[in-house]
Amino acid sequence: MSSQALTSPREDFSEWYNEIVYRADLAAQSPVRGCIIIKPYGYELWEGIKGALDRRFKATGHQNAYFPLFIPKSFLEREAEHVEGFSPELAVVTIGGGKELEEPYVVRPTSETIIGDAFKKWIQSYRDLPLLMNQWANVVRWEMRTRPFLRTMEFLWQEGHTAHATQAEAEAETMQMLDVYADVAINEAAIPVIKGLKSNKERFAGALRTFSIEGMMGDKKALQCGTSHNLGQNFAKAFEIQFVDENNQRQFCWTTSWGMSTRMVGAVVMAHGDDKGLRLPPRLAPYQVVIVPIFKTEDDRGVVMENVERLKRELVAHDIRVHVDARDYQPGFKFNDWEMRGVPVRLELGPRDVANNAVVAARRDKPGKEGKRVLSQDNISASIRDLLVEIQANMLQQATEFRDANIFDVKSYDELKAVVEQGGFARGWWAGTDDEELAIKAEIGATHRCYPLDQPGGSGTCFYSGRPADRVALFAKAY
Repeated sequence: MSSQALTSPREDFSEWYNEIVYRADLAAQSPVRGCIIIKPYGYELWEGIKGALDRRFKATGHQNAYFPLFIPKSFLEREAEHVEGFSPELAVVTIGGGKELEEPYVVRPTSETIIGDAFKKWIQSYRDLPLLMNQWANVVRWEMRTRPFLRTMEFLWQEGHTAHATQAEAEAETMQMLDVYADVAINEAAIPVIKGLKSNKERFAGALRTFSIEGMMGDKKALQCGTSHNLGQNFAKAFEIQFVDENNQRQFCWTTSWGMSTRMVGAVVMAHGDDKGLRLPPRLAPYQVVIVPIFKTEDDRGVVMENVERLKRELVAHDIRVHVDARDYQPGFKFNDWEMRGVPVRLELGPRDVANNAVVAARRDKPGKEGKRVLSQDNISASIRDLLVEIQANMLQQATEFRDANIFDVKSYDELKAVVEQGGFARGWWAGTDDEELAIKAEIGATHRCYPLDQPGGSGTCFYSGRPADRVALFAKAY
């Protein structure tokens, strides 16, 4: 643990982010280039995201399964657009057990193909539909430029895969899961994401339509936080996923896939962190409360620690995640350390507080004196629960106000350039071609993030081409 000041996010956001990831104990560097070791504190943060998603998946009728890590290379080649989209990122195994394999295996970059092969065997009749599955897994994509959590060669995620009898059912599933992702991002991670439809160039390889949730990070860049794909019948035809309908006719299924990854850990860091380190939303924080005992003498230690343990028992009994920091360090060091780690509430307890039946509470979302208050120890669990709800709501409000202040409506390409240069999301009427979209990306580094689902209605003039447009799009630099 270093006592050196954190790089300011306003001076070097990238360096600030890397410092937090390692100094807040979320991750460690690994001997494998492009991969990280996720440490317990970072993994517990991921488990909070995972649990929030898993509860929602099961509530919407999905079941968890697990499919092999290795995929026959020929499977990927069955869907031409899919293999073309993933070819540069594939890790391929050619030797196993000391012998050259008859057919190479791909280390899964995503599992549409191997799950499609299984669905073909499991689905015979309309009575077998819908088939709703999810798997929690790791995937490998051979990235050349990596950043911890945001883009690593191996990462953890969930990938949902479903099969349906009709296009309408597949579209409803695609939108339902997009809503689930938005719910988790907004109400658990306190990140006010924008739901939208991806452009053709940003669409998942092999999909009919791709939808995403886009979040604004602290440097005003965009981060794609989750995606939901309507695959149409592309994979069903490639893998012969068919069923006999009510009229005894053979039909191809309509399939979907959707995923959210450990990139969300990076999103939480970048959307909420400040000059002192992490700021974790209470619903996801591994520890919602840290108690720092303060004493000078052994007699004081006994009195204070007895009180600390009683408070901890009461909070834990009310399902509040608590950690007691009994390390042999000065209180000031501990305060800084837990600010770096982003714990929502710090409770300070010394002999005078014990005598007064009180405890000092410091909020991580509000700096200095503004975030401090003295609480009675009576009914402490109710007070802390209320405080955690207040902090969660305040963090979402802060992030929403920041996002809304940095979305700018543009009517010309020059205005788009100005927004991209200063930072923020540019919103404007868009009727551009794929090539025009790529030209913007090549010239100023901004990408078409999405067509927001919340459209103004009516029509306008494309800010780039001057052609009539019936949709508004978001452009921004992105991770």
